[in-house]
Amino acid sequence: MEAAPLFSFGVIADIQYADAEDGYDFGGCRRRYYRHSLGLLRGAVEEWATARPPLAFVLQLGDCIDGLNARSGGAEGALEQVLAALGQLPVPVHHAWGNHEFYNFSRARLAHTGLNSRPAAAGPPAQDCQAYHCSPAPRFRLVVLDAYDLSILGRDPDSPRYQESLRLLREKNPNDNLNSPAGLKEPRFVEFNGGFSQAQLDWFNEVLKFSDENQEKVVVMGHLPIHPDASDRVCLAWNYEDALSVIHSHQCVVCFLAGHLHDGGYCLDSHGVHHLTLEGVIETPPESSAFGTIYVYEDKMVLKGRGRISDRVMHF
Repeated sequence: MEAAPLFSFGVIADIQYADAEDGYDFGGCRRRYYRHSLGLLRGAVEEWATARPPLAFVLQLGDCIDGLNARSGGAEGALEQVLAALGQLPVPVHHAWGNHEFYNFSRARLAHTGLNSRPAAAGPPAQDCQAYHCSPAPRFRLVVLDAYDLSILGRDPDSPRYQESLRLLREKNPNDNLNSPAGLKEPRFVEFNGGFSQAQLDWFNEVLKFSDENQEKVVVMGHLPIHPDASDRVCLAWNYEDALSVIHSHQCVVCFLAGHLHDGGYCLDSHGVHHLTLEGVIETPPESSAFGTIYVYEDKMVLKGRGRISDRVMHF
């Protein structure tokens, strides 16, 4: 008989709730189910809340409310609805921050909402970086990265980090519309993406060094994918290679979980790390769903997907 899993956790991405009629993506061809996404989230929560044995935690991979809310003045109300749904869970929820959070709230404001899952006592990285790590089970570590640490979204235009990010963006993207990847050699350099500061990468390296020394397995999460084979060429973190090279200089990372690309993606990289990009709830029709539960064993993780998310066994 197969051993029982050591623990399990829920995963969901790109809910992008807004109290609005269905619409379409920026290209005008992909339907977005703004109002229905809340029902899909509630369906996921219902299943997770009754899971036996209980889950250890849930990962919300960012973009939980849509940018539409900012235009309609509905940001606070939409966030309240999403947090109320997640609040039905008897376990902690770890939140990544995505571009849509920053269309609605400044970074400073987000820190004072229920989307701030960073423990008050978390040490570096410094300033207002949202990265943190915790150990939800023996010899297992979760690292939450802040993929918009380098970004012009959600930051005060006078801040040094904003200036640095804008400089980098303009260097790589000469378009008038910085959200347009048209004609770019590196189409990921658009305003709706972001990157990792050197301070965050140094901190990440130290965390993984500790996990190596303590024979821990590490799962990393962030809103933006960091491997081109688990994404398209646009939806990647600006300096994804830097994050990858930190991961590849250690033995401990088994999986990187991301959202952002609503189609989802997956690859097993050259160093044996699984990169799983989850399909977005926002483009999931109301009669389907898009969430998963991951069961962790000594030597593998087993994803049981619902609706648009496929089952997958990830050995390590």
